[in-house]
Amino acid sequence: MNKKTPAQGNVIALKQILNLIPRGMIYRHARETGVDAKARSFSVMSHLSAMLFAQLSHAMGLNDVCDWFRLKSGVLVRFGVTPPSRNALSHANKERSAEFAEKLFWSVLGHLQHASPDFAAGRKGRGLLRRFKVRIHVVDSSVIQLVANCMDWAKHRRRKAAAKMHLRLNLHNFLPTFAIVDTAGEHDNKRARELCANIAPGEIVIFDKAYVDFDHLSDLGARDVWWVTRAKDNMKFRVIKNHSKGHENIIKDQIIALQGKNKGMQLRRIEAYVEVDGAWRIMVFITNNTTWSPRSVCDLYRRRWDIEVFFKQVKQSLKLGSFLGHSANAVKWQVYTALLVYVLLRFMAHLSGWGHSFTRLFAVTRSALWERIDLLALLKSYGTASGRFRVIGALNTAWLPGLAPIKT
Repeated sequence: MNKKTPAQGNVIALKQILNLIPRGMIYRHARETGVDAKARSFSVMSHLSAMLFAQLSHAMGLNDVCDWFRLKSGVLVRFGVTPPSRNALSHANKERSAEFAEKLFWSVLGHLQHASPDFAAGRKGRGLLRRFKVRIHVVDSSVIQLVANCMDWAKHRRRKAAAKMHLRLNLHNFLPTFAIVDTAGEHDNKRARELCANIAPGEIVIFDKAYVDFDHLSDLGARDVWWVTRAKDNMKFRVIKNHSKGHENIIKDQIIALQGKNKGMQLRRIEAYVEVDGAWRIMVFITNNTTWSPRSVCDLYRRRWDIEVFFKQVKQSLKLGSFLGHSANAVKWQVYTALLVYVLLRFMAHLSGWGHSFTRLFAVTRSALWERIDLLALLKSYGTASGRFRVIGALNTAWLPGLAPIKT
């Protein structure tokens, strides 16, 4: 009988997940951000492990994390993790720069994509992605509600506090390509340039009208980046040319020139009937591409809904509904470790050919955290895990009402 490797029987599932993060990468970013200088009795590795466990276990608070680690100290010390006290973990979240967690997230994402090119490539040769044959990005933000009386730095409205995560999502692999975590008081279009800064010529970016800034849209066009969004109700323009409608739900397909501050800037404007909550209403889309069919423009904007599904997966499955600390730094620590856990679980799902939802993936992983079991083998053999990747495939049931794809 062959001897079992450590990953097959002698290592708990939590450690197997941590093993996906190269130790050298952790220590390098700890030195770069100065986090290692603040780590004495409570090491950087122990801090990271505690925060990842808080996400994977949906811990109720600091005491919950510390109690679990204290009970499992005999197992944890074997791979260099020290159980923290409540004060030590709280102080680390407040004082150790969250830039460490941010840099580590992007480095781990790049490492896993390099280790598995198929994981980086994502979905190819299906539907809209096959039709356009270029990388398609979606930009949007999600508000994270906080406790107003504890977080003066994040005051959003009267008696409310909130942080906001601005994110750019790659539709092919359903992975983040850029993220900003900040207070919710700033308007979305102030972050548009940062989110779209490194999009390559020929690629496509889709966003809601909250990100519309015509100076920025003009710059995207100058960089040969295609974009699709919705027009604001107060947009002033004159019609230069009317095209044939080409589809029964298309009302107008026009080339327009803006009036006012951006006078003379030419765009394509498409009005279409869209069914929302059982009633038909008109939506107006604008783009800088004049060759796509009007239906293709509508199809592209429909895919903006995918990022809402991403936010739903992260916020409902991971720990972003309540926070372990009240400072801005502690909130950023928790958001970036949530994104890191999401990527690690998605990578495990990719390796195992997981065929269920992300929520079920999270539930199975959470139940096995302290078990000496080969987690990858468990996911491979779990139920009907063979088949297409439903973590992404489930998106087909979440189309924007009235813009569902037509079956052929």
